[in-house]
Amino acid sequence: MNSLFARLLLWLGCSLIITVIGSAFISAWSMTWNDSDRRAPAARMVQFQLEEARSAYETGGRPALQLFFEMLAQVYDARGVLTDETGRDLLTNQDRSDLVRRARRRVPYPFFRTGDMIGRAAEDGRYWFFFMEPRSRVGTWFLLPEHLFVIAAGILLCYWLAWHLTSPVRKLHKAVESFGRGDFSVRVNSTRSDELGRLARAFDRMADRIEMLLTAERRLLLDISHELRSPLARLGVAIELARSGEDLNTSLNRIQKESDRLNALVTQLLQVTRAEGDPSFLRREPVRLDELVQQVLDDSSIEAAAHGCELKYDGSGPATVEGDPELLRRAVENVVRNAIRYAPRQTAIEVSLARQNGKAVLDVRDQGPGVPNEALPHIFDAFYRVEPDRARSSGGIGLGLSIARRAIELTKGSIRARNVHPGLEVEIELPTTAPR
Repeated sequence: MNSLFARLLLWLGCSLIITVIGSAFISAWSMTWNDSDRRAPAARMVQFQLEEARSAYETGGRPALQLFFEMLAQVYDARGVLTDETGRDLLTNQDRSDLVRRARRRVPYPFFRTGDMIGRAAEDGRYWFFFMEPRSRVGTWFLLPEHLFVIAAGILLCYWLAWHLTSPVRKLHKAVESFGRGDFSVRVNSTRSDELGRLARAFDRMADRIEMLLTAERRLLLDISHELRSPLARLGVAIELARSGEDLNTSLNRIQKESDRLNALVTQLLQVTRAEGDPSFLRREPVRLDELVQQVLDDSSIEAAAHGCELKYDGSGPATVEGDPELLRRAVENVVRNAIRYAPRQTAIEVSLARQNGKAVLDVRDQGPGVPNEALPHIFDAFYRVEPDRARSSGGIGLGLSIARRAIELTKGSIRARNVHPGLEVEIELPTTAPR
C-alpha cells in the first residue's frame, strides 16, 4: 500500500461504504424497529394492529382473529400474536408468556439477531399484541438493491477522484526523475488551477531558472577560458621575446599590458560574483543619485577627453534612491564608460537625470553606430559582443553592462537599451525615496 492512488481509493471507498450502510441501517432501524419511541412509524403501526386485532377478536371471536392474521401475513409477510394479560394465545390457547417477558425487558442490540418482534400492551392492560417479522440474514435486512447501486456509483466516483488527484503528482514525479537524470528541458506544463497545478508551475519556473543558470554557467566558463587563453598566449610570446634580449622594452610593455588585462578581467569577474551573491549582504542606504552621477562624470571627463569626445549633463534636481552606493556607482560608471568607448571623436555624450512618476530616470546617449536590433536583448549578458573582436579591440571584455544590469536589478530598478539613430541610448530607472 505504498501508492498514494491506492490509499486514496481505499480510504474514500471505505468512507462511502460505511456512510451508505450506516445511513441505511439508522433509517431502517428508526423507521421499523425502534419501538421504544411511540411516535415512530413502527410503534404506531403496531398500536394500530393491536386495536384491529382486539376489535376482530371481541366482535368475531377466533374466526375473525384468524382472518385478520392471514391478512396481516399477506400484507406484511409477518406473523401476529394476540394474548391476554397472562400471555395465553387467544387464537391457539398456547402459553406465550415468554413473549410478554421479552417485551417487558429491553434487549441490547436486537438488530444482530435473526428474527425479532415488537410487543405492545393495550391501554387497559387486558391484551398483548406481538408483531413478528423474520430476518433472513444477519445485518443485511436493512440493505436494498438501491443501496448497492449507490455504493457502486460512489466507488466509481472515488476512483475518478483518486485518479484526478494523483495524476499530476505522477506527472510531476516523472518530470523530477527526468530532470534529476540531466534532462533539463523536461516540463510538466500543467493547466490545472488548484494547488497541484500551482505546484507544477512552480516546478516549471524552477526548471527554467536552473536550465538558464546552467546554460549561462557553461557559456561563462567557455568565455572565461577564451578570454584567459588569449592574453596568456601573448604573455608567453612576450616572455620568449624578452628572454631573447631583442627589444626588451617592447616585450616588457606587452607583458605589462597583458598583465593589466588579466587583472581587469579578474576584478570584473569578482564584481559579477559579488553582484550575483546574497542580496541580504548588500548595503541599503539613501543615495543622492544626482550627486553620484555628477561625481562619475567628473571622474570620467579625462577619459572622454582622451577619446576626443565630451560629456554633457542635464539634471533636473535632487533625486534620492535607496541601495548600495558602490554598486550604483559601478553601474553608472560602466554605462558611461561604455558610451565613451564607442563614441566617435568630436561628438558629445548626453547624460540626463529626471524624476518621473516616483522614479529616477537616467539616460546616457552616445553618437556612435549603435547595435543591431537583434543584439539589443543580449548586450547586458556577460561576455556578449556584437562583433567578435569589437570589445577586445577597444579594450573591453564584455562585462561592464552585465555588471550594470545586476547592480540595477539588485536595487529593484531596470535597465534597457535602444537605438536612437545615431547612437545607442541606455536608460536606467530606479525607485526614488524621500530624502532624509
